[in-house]
Amino acid sequence: MNIKEMDSTYIAHTYGRFPVQLVRGKGSLAWDEAGKEYIDLGSGIAVNGFGIADDQWLQAVTEQLAQLPHASNLYYTEPCAVLARMLCERTGMKRVFFGNSGAEANECLIKAARKYAAEKHGPDCYTIVTLKNSFHGRTLTTLSATGQDHYHELYQPLTPGFAHIAPGDMAALKALAKTTKIAAVLIECVQGEGGVVPLDKAFVDELAAFCRENDVLLAVDEVQTGNGRSGQLYAYMCFGLEPDIVSTAKGLGGGLPIGACLLGEKVKDVFAPGDHGSTFGGNPAACAGGVSILSRTDDALLAGVRERSQYIFDQLTGAEGVESVSGLGLMIGIKPTKPAREVVAKCIENGVLCLTAKDRVRLLPALNIPMDQLQKAVAVLKEACKG
Repeated sequence: MNIKEMDSTYIAHTYGRFPVQLVRGKGSLAWDEAGKEYIDLGSGIAVNGFGIADDQWLQAVTEQLAQLPHASNLYYTEPCAVLARMLCERTGMKRVFFGNSGAEANECLIKAARKYAAEKHGPDCYTIVTLKNSFHGRTLTTLSATGQDHYHELYQPLTPGFAHIAPGDMAALKALAKTTKIAAVLIECVQGEGGVVPLDKAFVDELAAFCRENDVLLAVDEVQTGNGRSGQLYAYMCFGLEPDIVSTAKGLGGGLPIGACLLGEKVKDVFAPGDHGSTFGGNPAACAGGVSILSRTDDALLAGVRERSQYIFDQLTGAEGVESVSGLGLMIGIKPTKPAREVVAKCIENGVLCLTAKDRVRLLPALNIPMDQLQKAVAVLKEACKG
């Protein structure tokens, strides 16, 4: 068997893979088993923020692997504590819980919100409101939080205690608040899996005011938008928000699994020993990688993200075969006149890797992708959109 046949035989059929077998990569370049070179505009779905096998990240991780690759959370480890401190100092949040994925970070967020609300407002205050077209993970509870019916149809019965409103529909939220005790509102500033659609600033402002006035926790899912992807450290900063809880993952680890739930002032002491946990959460090697990534996600890098973002918007907005361009920073969706999957296939044929989201081609390149490689890849994408 070749690798593709072996995969099809032995791996659960949960992924609609593109017909590419990647064997190695460096920076924003990747190569398949035949030696064909690709410019990577997906970065492992917003994971490889500094590109594939970034040298500084690789050194930090391998040094930690040689010293202490894993220790249980019954003991203290330096990378875990240092990364938590960095996250709090950069965001103003107060404490961090580490898991291994975005879904786990959102599970922690949900548990923190419900525990706080039950203690503050009573056991019947547990409903968490999310937005239609949102995506918050693939565990049963985070699927319940996800505002897309397709995911709900597959795994009934869902975890109860979630309500969904359309983005921008404050009237629906206010009507719900008259009949239901709301523990928290959970949003993505850019709905990534929902088609790379940013929220409207006026709606976000009104939503934040509603939460403040009604002692409802404001929670932000930064799993895909976070860690520099938006052109700020976290996308909520682009909207001027002060959330109570933030979840993040993907780009934080630079290539190793990590998730983090950041707890603000209201909820910083909501958990006591035994209330929550994770065997691999706070893994020293993953956290060492996170320290390397976060320490270099500075003003210069973020300015570069915004510059690259502007280039992509300028090149593709109004281009032949492009209906619209949406997104924020280097999280961009292009709606072509032809099916998005056809555009991606043409890009692959011509040495560019990109993704889809709903009816859009989705771009999530490394935050530091060299401009010459970006220019070449965008030219290929523009050509693929034509006709």
